[in-house]
Amino acid sequence: MANLLKLILESASRLNSNNSSSSNSSSSSLNLNCSISSDVYDSDQIIVCSSSTGEFDRVPVDIFMQILKLLGPKEAAKLTVICKSWKLIISDNMLWIYFLQNQQDPWDSKFFAETSLRSGYPLRTCPSRMQSFMQIYGQRAQVPGAIIIDGGSGYCKFGWSKYDSPSGRAATFLEFGNLESPTYSKLRHFFATIYSRHSSLMQVKSYTQPTVVSIPITQYGDTKYDKTARRKLKEAIYSSMFDMNVPSVCAVSQATLALFAARKTSGILVNIGFNQTCVVPILHGKIMYKVGVKIVAPGALKLIGYLREQLQHRNQNLSSLYTVRALKENLCYVAIDYEAELQKDTEASYEVPVEGWFTLKQERFRTGEILFQPHIAGLTSKGLHQAVALCIEQCHDAGLSPDDSWFKTIVLAGGTACLPGLVERLNKELHLLLPPSISNGIRVIPPPYGADSAWYGAKLLSNLSTFPSSWCMDKKDFRPKFKRNFLW
Repeated sequence: MANLLKLILESASRLNSNNSSSSNSSSSSLNLNCSISSDVYDSDQIIVCSSSTGEFDRVPVDIFMQILKLLGPKEAAKLTVICKSWKLIISDNMLWIYFLQNQQDPWDSKFFAETSLRSGYPLRTCPSRMQSFMQIYGQRAQVPGAIIIDGGSGYCKFGWSKYDSPSGRAATFLEFGNLESPTYSKLRHFFATIYSRHSSLMQVKSYTQPTVVSIPITQYGDTKYDKTARRKLKEAIYSSMFDMNVPSVCAVSQATLALFAARKTSGILVNIGFNQTCVVPILHGKIMYKVGVKIVAPGALKLIGYLREQLQHRNQNLSSLYTVRALKENLCYVAIDYEAELQKDTEASYEVPVEGWFTLKQERFRTGEILFQPHIAGLTSKGLHQAVALCIEQCHDAGLSPDDSWFKTIVLAGGTACLPGLVERLNKELHLLLPPSISNGIRVIPPPYGADSAWYGAKLLSNLSTFPSSWCMDKKDFRPKFKRNFLW
C-alpha cells in the first residue's frame, strides 16, 4: 500500500512537472482525454484515463477511494489536476463527508451548521442550494479561530473556537456583579479581564481575533422600553469591543445559541440559569417576544439555597456554596412521581474533595421539586411545567408557522437542567396539562452540553465555512446597521 501511495504522488508530481513545461494546448488535451468506464460508481468500476498516469490508467474505483482516504484531504485535493476522471471522483461528496466526519466536532453538528446557519442572520426559512462538501471542507479550513465568551449571570465560559471545550471559567456573580443590565464601563472591564485571562492561557493576543459573545436573556417583553433596553445592551457590547480594537464581533442571544447547540433553529428553549429560569420561544433563530418569554423564579442559586436550608434543619451547616453545589450536582434528581418518592428510602452519600463525606435523604429529590412546586420553598411563582405549557399554548394560538412542530420541540439548557429525571417529569406534566391536540408530538430534549450549551452553539457558528463574514460585524458596519433598527 505504501508503494501504491508513492506511485500516486509520483504521478501527480510528474504531471505537474509536465504541465509547467508543456503548452496550454497539451494541458487541455490531458483534461479532455479522460473518462470513467461506467456511468455509475460501483465496486467494479475502472478509472480509464488516456493521459499519462502510468500505473493508474486502470484502477478499481473502490480501491482508488480507499487510497484517497489514506492520503488525506490535502493530498487528495492536489490530485484533482491529474485528469477529469480523477477530479470527478475526488470531488465526490461522500469522500469529503468522510474527511469532515474524521475531524474533532460531531458530523451531525457540522451538517446542521452548514445546511441551516451558513447564510447568517436572518436565517433562511427555505434551504438554499448547497455547495459541494469539498468546497465546504476547503472553506472551513480557511476559517480563522475565534474567541467565544459566554457570560451568564452566574458563570462565564470563555475559550478558543477550535478547542473541544471552554479554556477557562469565571464566577461572574462574584467578580463582575450583574451582567444582565451592565453599563459600558462594566462591560469594558469584563471583556478586558476575560481577554487578558484567555491571552495568558493561549499565549496570543486574544483581542486581535474575531469574537462571538452570548447576549444574556434579559428585558423579556415586547414593549418599546424592552426593545430599547435590548438594543442599548447590544450596542454597548459592540462599542466596548470595537473600542478595544477587536476586528469583528458576533453577538447572539444566549437562548438562540443554546438552541443551535441542540441542532435546532426553532423550538422552546428552557434555560435554568443561575438566578432564574427562562422559557423562550424561538422561531428561525429569532426570539418571539410578541408571544412572550416566561420567567420562573427558581434558578440554580435558589435550588442550592434550598438544599443548604434543608441540611441546616438536620444540623449540617455548610458555609461553602461550592460544596452544596457539588452535592446538588452529584446526588440530587427530579422524581417522576413526587408523592410516591416520599415513601421510598432514597439515602445516598457523596464525598466532596477536601470537605469529606455527606449523606442526603429526601433532600435528593425535594430540592429539584421546587422547579415544579415552588411553594415548597416559599415561592409564589408558576411551576416550570405551567410556564412551558402556557408558552406552548400561546405559540399555538399565535399561528406563526403552518408547521406546529416548532413549538413542540422543548430544549433544556443549563447545568441544573442536567438533573436526572427532569426530562421525563417535564414531559409527563406537559401531557397532563395540555389537551391531546396540542400535547401530541411534544419532545423534551436534554441539555446537549449542560451549562456550556450556549458556548457550544457559538462554537458551531465560529467554525462555519462562511464565518466570520456571514455572522460578524466590523467597526465600519457597526453604526450604519444600528441606525437601521438592527435588532434581533
